[in-house]
Amino acid sequence: MKRPKLKKASKRISCSKRYKIQKKVREHNRKLKKEAKKKGVSKRVKKDPGVPSIAPFKEEVLREAEERRLKIEEEKEKKKQAKKEERAQKRKKEKQVANKETDPKAKRARTDEVDKPSEKKIVPDKSSKQFLCSELNKVIDASDVLLEVLDARDPLGCRCPQLEEAVLQREGNKKLVFVLNKIDLVPKENVERWIRCLQREFPVVAFKASMQLQDKTVQEKKRRIVSSNEVLDKSRAAACFGKTGLLDLLGTYVASTQSEDSLKVGVVGFPNVGKSSLINSMKGMRACNVGIKRGITKSMQDVHISKNVKMLDSPGVVASPSNPPVSMSLRSLQLEEGQEGVLEAVRTLLKQCDKSQIMLQYNVPDYRNSLEFLTFFAKKRGYMLKGGVPNTEQAATVFLAEWTGAKLSYHCKAPENPSLPAYLSHAKITEMQNGWDLDKLKTGNEETLKGVKFPNNASSIGFISNGPTAGLMCVAPEEKPVLAPETEEVEEDTVELLEDIAQDQEKEEETEEPQKTSVITKPGQVRFQSVHVDISLSTAKTDDAYDFNTDFK
Repeated sequence: MKRPKLKKASKRISCSKRYKIQKKVREHNRKLKKEAKKKGVSKRVKKDPGVPSIAPFKEEVLREAEERRLKIEEEKEKKKQAKKEERAQKRKKEKQVANKETDPKAKRARTDEVDKPSEKKIVPDKSSKQFLCSELNKVIDASDVLLEVLDARDPLGCRCPQLEEAVLQREGNKKLVFVLNKIDLVPKENVERWIRCLQREFPVVAFKASMQLQDKTVQEKKRRIVSSNEVLDKSRAAACFGKTGLLDLLGTYVASTQSEDSLKVGVVGFPNVGKSSLINSMKGMRACNVGIKRGITKSMQDVHISKNVKMLDSPGVVASPSNPPVSMSLRSLQLEEGQEGVLEAVRTLLKQCDKSQIMLQYNVPDYRNSLEFLTFFAKKRGYMLKGGVPNTEQAATVFLAEWTGAKLSYHCKAPENPSLPAYLSHAKITEMQNGWDLDKLKTGNEETLKGVKFPNNASSIGFISNGPTAGLMCVAPEEKPVLAPETEEVEEDTVELLEDIAQDQEKEEETEEPQKTSVITKPGQVRFQSVHVDISLSTAKTDDAYDFNTDFK
């Protein structure tokens, strides 16, 4: 409580409160002493007893102790001197550097260095279309056999006519093979139909990549532990099917070619079809980076599978902007870069599917449009913003990730009588199928289809494919727009006009200012104008009048 006419408040407290505080302090100190006693730590420093007078050679012992003390002091002094010298040298160097900077010659040298063009190499942008196309062409040129990975849910949509044509036109008798990946997400009858349909053009390998492969170091650590995780390794995601069939096919081709060099196998295709996962499954460990995000692989990467086989990982084929919006929403890299709207992509995908199947798959009620579907989907999954507002953006990204990743089951109908593309002929097909053991390939595909667990037709969503997706094999370098001299002159004129207008406005404001009384007489001094105020009893009762001249004179 603050006492009247005193600046500081009283520190007096009741006796009971003071005694309680003292008691707590005593208990705390007792506790600390007990703990210190247990640890064998004591605050008291033991006094040096010194040399007893009875001890022989007392004087010699004392002399040695004194010499030792003097030596320690001398060493300390030497260290201090060395530190002082180091500081002095540092100061000297700093002064020299400062003098050089102020020197005009040094300034000239610096300006010359800035004016000179940098001779450093320009680092290419790895996410640019030009770089991705150049890396894909590198893989095609370096490979003997090219595996075009197709998503079994939409194999026709994953085909790139420009890529296939580029492979056929290259020199060196390059072979092209289709790999039908993610077969565990499509009904069995549908997979068999697609294999029969695609076999008319190129050899087809049915494949199911493993999704739970780890680095070599992690595998070595797991080997030391008791094998209790064997049940997990046999799960649906960890299992790999079609590996032996593909290895046997490549092995027989190497034997037929009779070449001493190792066979270079390039893996190509659109983003998120499972190129890197296929290489990891063939290797038996995580050699390439994989993920749900599109376009993780940016450059060519070679992985040794066996003594005679080497696989080359490639970035995804860049989809052409002339494609329909459905194929762009599933295979374009522009969604990851944020150039196209995620909500628009979801809307186009929902149009291609049956509404009742989507409702059953995602367990949502009837919806009128894509935005209403995303709100139901966000509430179902718990994607909410502050205030209980459903996060439709997050829901849309998750929805797209499920469609491109290895989670959602949907299928497209295979065409019964497909026509050959313009770049293919019967002679070219026979040439491409030469050197492959097709009977061995057929038996291998049958074995993989027996081992895989397929979904039912009822649990899989029917999807309407829009045909092959056009890709870009080469992109011209983007040129920065250079301003014409006329436009630069126009810009300078506009800037000058704006400055003149601003100056005129300032002058007008200065003239319009009221000049009734001279309030400011000198710069830095302020004087208040005195006003006559009638302070009487009548005004004191009614008005709260105050004379400023009483304080400001």
